[in-house]
Amino acid sequence: MLSLRSLTYTRAGATQTFAALARAVSRPTSAGAVAAARAYSDAAKQVNGKGRHCEVIVVSSGKGGVGKTTTAANIALALASRGHKTVAIDFDVGLRNLDIHFGMERRIIYDFVNVINDEARLGQALVRDKHTPNLSLLAASQTKDKTALTEEGVERVLEELKRSFDYIVCDSPAGIESGAYHAMLLADTAVICTNPELSSVRDSDKMIGFISSKSRRALEGREPVRQGLLVTRYSPERVVSDDMLSIEDISDQLGLPVLGVVPESKDILHSINVGRPVVASGSNSNAAEAYKDAVSRILGAELPLRFVEVEKKGIFSSSSAEHLCSAMAVP
Repeated sequence: MLSLRSLTYTRAGATQTFAALARAVSRPTSAGAVAAARAYSDAAKQVNGKGRHCEVIVVSSGKGGVGKTTTAANIALALASRGHKTVAIDFDVGLRNLDIHFGMERRIIYDFVNVINDEARLGQALVRDKHTPNLSLLAASQTKDKTALTEEGVERVLEELKRSFDYIVCDSPAGIESGAYHAMLLADTAVICTNPELSSVRDSDKMIGFISSKSRRALEGREPVRQGLLVTRYSPERVVSDDMLSIEDISDQLGLPVLGVVPESKDILHSINVGRPVVASGSNSNAAEAYKDAVSRILGAELPLRFVEVEKKGIFSSSSAEHLCSAMAVP
């Protein structure tokens, strides 16, 4: 039986027994799932304690198109909305999209690569959110390729950001190429996004191993990057009909605690089109609530997973309320 006291995550001298955590969730019984969630929560509380000035969170995936940038935008905005000074960095050089999620695409003058190359000061490249002053964006370049990123340059920029921000959220390109490597290099925490289908889960497994072996923490023999799963586009109805992997299936294969389950929702597409992450919406959106829950778990809260069971239909169900709010929304 897993002892939570064997799982520590402190800044100096301590080790984190993630092997024990993996064993706890490798067969996701209710006891194992609860132990894994509590262990992650304990780790989060210590990482986010008073002794740490800034935490670097990378949002990554093995496969493209799983909602990684959407997740990065919502995590960053949710953290900022709770009073934490947060900066989001787009590492997808040449194919930036994070600025669109924040509605900042017309405000980008200088970018990440300009700062690395000393063509602009960091303060010139940071764009502050008009609605949430605690949130800033450092956009990727659209005209360079990923070879423009260097370890020395990325580390220098992040170290400067750490002096002014509580959280740095790195939006990583998919896969294990240069952009993804630089995004996860200095991470303290990794949010692995996956869809509930086999190819996405398999690619996520490779990314988990990549972070575990190639991060700066791993290379220096320090405590490992704290990793958790965020499952997107989840549909309990399709799970019941065997058209989709269940949360238990995904946990069984990847052996990490689940930070959140984001249901399929048209609110996400709408939020991207209007340039405002769904967590900022005033509607009764399941997707928004799921992202808020995930951020609470990142911060150390212990919450039950929602949106994993088939919901009983009725006029007062949350899905019915969501559809009603969408129908009544003012254009």
